[in-house]
Amino acid sequence: MLDRLLGRAALKERVADLEEEKRHLERQLDAEQERRSEAATARQRAEAETNRLEDRVTELEDRVERLQASEGGPTYRAEERLTGERVAEILNRLESFETEREGVFTAYVADESDLTESVREAFGDRVSLVAGAAPCLAVTDDAGLLSACLSVPVPPEPFASWDDHVRLDRSRFEPTGEYAVALVRSDLFALGVYDGRERTAFHGFDSELKSQHSKGGFSQSRFERLRDQQIENHVERCRATIEAVDHETLYVVGERSVIHEFTDLAALTQSVDATGDPEDALADAVRSLWTVRLRVP
Repeated sequence: MLDRLLGRAALKERVADLEEEKRHLERQLDAEQERRSEAATARQRAEAETNRLEDRVTELEDRVERLQASEGGPTYRAEERLTGERVAEILNRLESFETEREGVFTAYVADESDLTESVREAFGDRVSLVAGAAPCLAVTDDAGLLSACLSVPVPPEPFASWDDHVRLDRSRFEPTGEYAVALVRSDLFALGVYDGRERTAFHGFDSELKSQHSKGGFSQSRFERLRDQQIENHVERCRATIEAVDHETLYVVGERSVIHEFTDLAALTQSVDATGDPEDALADAVRSLWTVRLRVP
């Protein structure tokens, strides 16, 4: 009676209506957060499945090579991972090889399923080994004295040609001139500016990133939303740092899930595993970037 006389009854009803509307909006928000959580979980599962399949492909390729060896098929006569001065040594040897006109064949094979007829003819029954080494720079000569497949850190466009010398661009195999390498992980960033192999500047930082949540429900959805926001903020900070640094050429390496955000800035993006603090991780990443795999068919 008193509430009605004082006009509070209508206010209480309005408050009750607003509280019910608030609960309805909260349920909608929780449902949206749950949807985003499921989407984020699905994305993580897809990335994990991609990694698993890539590992499986590598395992099957190794198995094929072993089976070829056991069945008497063609196998690589030598394999080596080249770094530092060893890269320069091998490139010097290739550059010193000269023949008569059109005596040396050089091709960049970007994909094992895209072997041109000229590559097949040049390597004959060893062409399967070239396919197995792709993407690679493949070299041979008309006398069968020279044969090599090398991975190329900074790949060129596919080509194939017969010349009197091995056709290669050393700047695609070893660091020359001024350039920058940015290592981007979801929780770490490091950027080095280089002149050849000498680092002339460094920028690096860690970013807080929540570890995986073990609970489900709305707590899980809020966690996923916060984690995604942290990664987005980290990527924006990385981009701002890159854009503030003066460099002629930029290579971005790191986690596959984030480096695609920098394709508009980079001459090359490449997935690498690099651990440790920013400075150590960058050194590890740069070493991986400039490592060349040599296979001799």
